[in-house]
Amino acid sequence: MIASSAQAGSSLHLSYPPDNHETLADRIFVIGTANPNQTVLINGDSINRSQSGHFAPSVPLEIGENVIEVQVGDRQVQRRVIRLSGAPDFPEDGFGFAEGSLEPAVDITRQAGELVCFSALAPAADFSGSVTVGGRQIPLLPDGNGSELPGNAAVLTGENQPQTAMATRYEGCHRFEETGLLGQPVFELRQGDRRLRDTASGTVEIVPAHISPLPVARIISPEAVSRTGPGTSYSRLTPIPEGVQAAVTGAQGDWLRLDYGVWVNRGEVEVEDAGQPPRAVIRSISSRQQGDRTEIHFPLNRRVPPQVQQEGGQFRLTLHNTTAQTDLIAFRGNPAIRSMTWQQLEGDRVQYTFEMTSPQQWGYDLRYDNTTLVLTLRHPPRINPRQPLSGTTIFIDPGHGGPEDLGATSPTGIREKEPALTVSLLLRDELERRGARVVLARETDIDVGLRERMDMIQKAEPTLALSIHYNALPDSGDAENTAGIGTFWYHPQAEDLAVFLYEHLVTDLNRPEYGIFWANFALTRPQIAPSVLLELGFMINPYEYEWIMDEQEQQRLAVSLAQGIEAWLARQP
Repeated sequence: MIASSAQAGSSLHLSYPPDNHETLADRIFVIGTANPNQTVLINGDSINRSQSGHFAPSVPLEIGENVIEVQVGDRQVQRRVIRLSGAPDFPEDGFGFAEGSLEPAVDITRQAGELVCFSALAPAADFSGSVTVGGRQIPLLPDGNGSELPGNAAVLTGENQPQTAMATRYEGCHRFEETGLLGQPVFELRQGDRRLRDTASGTVEIVPAHISPLPVARIISPEAVSRTGPGTSYSRLTPIPEGVQAAVTGAQGDWLRLDYGVWVNRGEVEVEDAGQPPRAVIRSISSRQQGDRTEIHFPLNRRVPPQVQQEGGQFRLTLHNTTAQTDLIAFRGNPAIRSMTWQQLEGDRVQYTFEMTSPQQWGYDLRYDNTTLVLTLRHPPRINPRQPLSGTTIFIDPGHGGPEDLGATSPTGIREKEPALTVSLLLRDELERRGARVVLARETDIDVGLRERMDMIQKAEPTLALSIHYNALPDSGDAENTAGIGTFWYHPQAEDLAVFLYEHLVTDLNRPEYGIFWANFALTRPQIAPSVLLELGFMINPYEYEWIMDEQEQQRLAVSLAQGIEAWLARQP
């Protein structure tokens, strides 16, 4: 059944944007539906629509308030959209720093001899500037070659290239040897006889490079998020298990830098003084096969931070703040692991490299048992060539759900959560018919949190995990002309599955290609199994939406997905 069109007469339904919507985009798509036999005007211009009357054209936006008027016959609806400039807020006379641009904006702590940098935005490069902190004046020089980077989501619309900066960034750095609380930096801008001073909201503290007693962070959450920098905009790294300790070498606002270079949020740690840096030794290691997996035990005298890297048929585990005293290792090859080597690296790191028997890895787990780190590597499933899904467990996560988590909107107001569940249930039936055991994150329209879904995958330990979604775009996207299948992966063990299913669905169903993406999403991060997120079409595209809601096409999609999963498993060595 095709998605229902608007009711007869001058009916009109607008799904997006909501009234008084605010955006930084220079355009916005208007999503809705109306009687297919009547003309729809947006700001007086006739627009294209699908066979059922759905539409999603983009209209340009001026800075400030924009009124979008949609008219069908005698029916008229208005939406107000406020386009924010996104430009820095400078004083009216053009002389001064941009509001909120002085860095550091939060309290920072750095070690003596470490480079500390200060910056601020000014409207042009013909000023001179400086910053004074701790009695020392540091020149601020204009960076005339810098560009601005758009947010990560810009890659979804192909607009992720650097953009010309809307202001000049003035920067200066210094290595402080004196220690103590240096206070708030005072910035000065000069042009001829004019002087302007402004004080940063953050303070600067310099601590000795070798502090005694040493501040040590102990992880108190079950699994702390580690990042490349002090904030959620920085990339995630290998999670840190509960109980791990590491020296604190710096701080910035709510974030602490640990001695092996990662940053964690203060809320996930307890900081205490220690007499010496947390360091561990490791001697022998051992392994044992436990059914369809191998456990490798790393006996340590304290919990240290682990880091994982996967690359093709190699699995690398690095233990930070660890020194090897190894003379004997009890390890032998098995169905999953051909061999293991290790080496001591600079910076008190021990690295273990496992050569897997197959380039396709099937999942892993890391946990501490007292102070012994236990690495679990899953073996390849035993595939029956005549019935590849027999004996497998497939986890299916129908995206979104419940009264709050609705997902992307459509021209008719139907939300993403509905077709995601419909297709997931059809896929479950197809997979079970082919011999698989299926675990669903939800079978009805209920709310299931992201953490809960991830924990479900961890508990189920499936052969593979799929998260079923339908797509949307940022406001600047082209909803009318963007369509197709997209797949997303995070761990290298899931890349081949993401590529295979993408190519299979595009070819088998003759669907447009949207793309294959590495993505740091909650439902791509589970590491116990290859986990892939699928975007099976665009809810906001008026033409593809009709395909999404067609019951026969939903069945075809479920069958094609099941065939793709079956074919991918069958090709594994």
